[in-house]
Amino acid sequence: MSSRVFVAMSGGVDSSLAAALLKEKGHEVSGVNMQLWPESRQGSGYVKRVCHDISIPFHVLNFEREFQNYVIDYFCEEYSRGRTPNPCIACNQRIKFELLLKKALALGADYLATGHYARIDHSQGRYRLLKGIDLAKDQSYFLYTLGQAELKPLLFPLGEFRKDEVRCMAAERGLHTYDKGESQEVCFIPDGNYGSFLVQRLPPAPGEIVDLEGKVLGRHQGIALYTIGQRRGLGIASPEPLYVLRIDTQTNTLVVGPEEELFSDTLLASRVNFISGKPPSGDIEVGAKIRYRSAEAKAMLSPQGERFELRLYEPQRAITPGQAVVFYHGDEVLGGGIIESAA
Repeated sequence: MSSRVFVAMSGGVDSSLAAALLKEKGHEVSGVNMQLWPESRQGSGYVKRVCHDISIPFHVLNFEREFQNYVIDYFCEEYSRGRTPNPCIACNQRIKFELLLKKALALGADYLATGHYARIDHSQGRYRLLKGIDLAKDQSYFLYTLGQAELKPLLFPLGEFRKDEVRCMAAERGLHTYDKGESQEVCFIPDGNYGSFLVQRLPPAPGEIVDLEGKVLGRHQGIALYTIGQRRGLGIASPEPLYVLRIDTQTNTLVVGPEEELFSDTLLASRVNFISGKPPSGDIEVGAKIRYRSAEAKAMLSPQGERFELRLYEPQRAITPGQAVVFYHGDEVLGGGIIESAA
């Protein structure tokens, strides 16, 4: 049965092929391009051409104000607090699967589709979020904030494919985006220079760099410019490599030390979401990722009031406040939260 599907299209190969595949399945497909910041408007040209090539309507929605509020301002505020946020998770939660999803449904869509490498399963009486088949491209980590209400009207057409298959299928269909390069990790910082971006938006606040004993080793340029585990750019001389171990916002101080001090086996997470809508009442064993590119680690997850404690069976390096920790059971994403502290 044909459904009306809106496809969030960025101008890249993934969302282009997602739209083409859904059209081939007989759905009534419309391409939607979100304008999120001034420079993102150039992507509209790619989207418009793809929509023309596969003969589907093309729409543009401007979410620049909301993107500034929910993503860019959040990004800067977290860094100013000595934390390391993941803006892609904030964008998925607040922009794509809140604002855009609501807008699509209000305009009469049955489904919203994206080019995410993830899968949705409904074979067990509830919606489950699963890893994409291509584990090198799997993006389920960024989607842990979804719940049953959001998953019901979502489609991820690429979850069953590998990236090389996606490019081949796009080329076979004559999509001009088939060989387009990968998108930037943080789209609103295209040059990847976080420091320069933050310096332009946050007041300078230099402070001291100290070792574990409190000895002053140097000065930093503002805690927003540093993250846990950072080695380069400290500007201090030492006979052994030193890394940022802690960021003390109360005293505006960086605490540095040897790499072995970066390893922790326990963390506390807040704002935890479980995709099933039912948090565990007791301890459960999970696979956990403390950042997108980290390996999955076995751990025990325990409720601690409104927060959850994660006890890792093997210590992990540079557990960082502000980053997301995501919980898995095999291929299924159970949920996740924001790291508050490590021990």
